Order: sequence, then structure tokens, then C-alpha cells
Amino acid sequence: MQIAPDTSHQIERVVDLMRASKSILFITGAGLSADSGLPTYRGIGGLYEGRDPEENVPIEILMSGTTLVNRPELTWKYLLQIEQGRRATKPNRGHEVIAEIESRFERVWVLTQNVDGFHRRAGSRNVIDIHGDLHHVRCMRCRYEQPVEDYSGFTIPPRCPECGGLLRPTVVLFGEQLPARQLATYQSETKRGFDLVFSIGTTSTFQYIANPVLDAYHFRKPSVEINLGETDVTEFVTVKVRLKAAEALDAIWNAFNR
Repeated sequence: MQIAPDTSHQIERVVDLMRASKSILFITGAGLSADSGLPTYRGIGGLYEGRDPEENVPIEILMSGTTLVNRPELTWKYLLQIEQGRRATKPNRGHEVIAEIESRFERVWVLTQNVDGFHRRAGSRNVIDIHGDLHHVRCMRCRYEQPVEDYSGFTIPPRCPECGGLLRPTVVLFGEQLPARQLATYQSETKRGFDLVFSIGTTSTFQYIANPVLDAYHFRKPSVEINLGETDVTEFVTVKVRLKAAEALDAIWNAFNR
């Protein structure tokens, strides 16, 4: 892998920051999972790029909590498409590096917007999946919950085997609140603070995703952004690495272990 000289300098700066740190927060978005071949349903190369499904009804409506209740077959049609796009994919080197870093540092957490479960599959244990997990379903009527490998055996919409109620994945749909358990962990861990914050493959549009970087800036703690483009937090980070997520993380970890 050939790294440009200026980028190599940035990677060395990141390594120096890591060596001076005991606690690290990794914030990850679609740009990390994209390196596994996953499209986002918005954005370049996305599943719904340039069009809206179902007679031009916006995906934000079809994938909302309200539509799930009133027209579950529509929401589940697109949940199935998104899940099918993930079946042939797996965690990439970036996910693996983050898991390896967790085993080497005193305190490491991952705050991810991704619902693919790749961080845990790669070996990370301290994961705040703030938007939920596509591979965990629950009943909307009773207390039935179950992890699932995929949706291949589901009728659409799927029904609870215990009470016949509607099943749903434990993901945050449009118009829904963040899950209480993940939110409580997010609040407690970010309140403790981190020696170093990474923002990886996310535009940081949501305030709760941007805040740890902004807090680091406010409290004069270092932060690193790995992203090819400009984002809402670029001007506040200590080091900007303009590489794809997996490529950058692999280069950083190789340099750290030299």
C-alpha cells in the first residue's frame, strides 16, 4: 500500500497521539462499512440513490415508525432489501483494527451509527450501537426478542412465534427516539471523557455524533478524523487523514506496531 508523504506524516501524528493515550473513543459511520461493500440507502452508490421507491414516496416515510405500524409490509419490504445487501459481506480490516486496539488499551469504546453488527463480529466488546442492530428482532406486542442470522425465513411482515404480534428489528427508524440502554451508556461514557477521539467515515450530522469531537476540542483533548471529504467536525479535529476508513486504520495500526 502506497501512502502519500503528507498522509504518512498525518499517520505518524496519529500514532504519537495514541501512544500518549489510555482511553480512546471510536465514532464510526457508513464510510467504514462501505469498505466491506455495503451501500448506504442514501448517498453515492446508495441503494436508493437518485430515486424514491413506492411511487415516489420518500424513503424517510417508508422507513418510519409510523409506517411500520400502519403499513408494516411496506417498511419490511425495504428492511428486507437492506438486510439482503449485507448477507454476502463481512467485517473489514478497519473493524478488525478497532477490535485489536480495544485489547491493547486501558479503555476503548465504539460509538457506531451502523446497524450491521460488524464491530461485534470483528471482536469489539464495548460497542454502543446507537441506532440499533439489524440482526436482532423483537415483538411489538409481547416480550419476545431474538438475535437472527438473516431474514431469509421471514414472511413479510414477520410475525412473533409466541403471540402473533408484528416483529421488528431493534433499529431506530425515522421519527423514533434513540434506544434507552444505548443512550444511557453513551451518556455515562462520554461524561467520563476520553484521551483521544476518532471520527471515522461519518459526516457527523447528528449532534450526538458530533458532540464527543466538539467536547474534545473544548477540553483541549486530541481528536482524529478519517474521511475523504469535509464534514461538520473537520475544522475542530487535531489531525485529518484523507483516506478510506479501512486503509487508514490499517496504516495507523501498522505504524503503531512497528
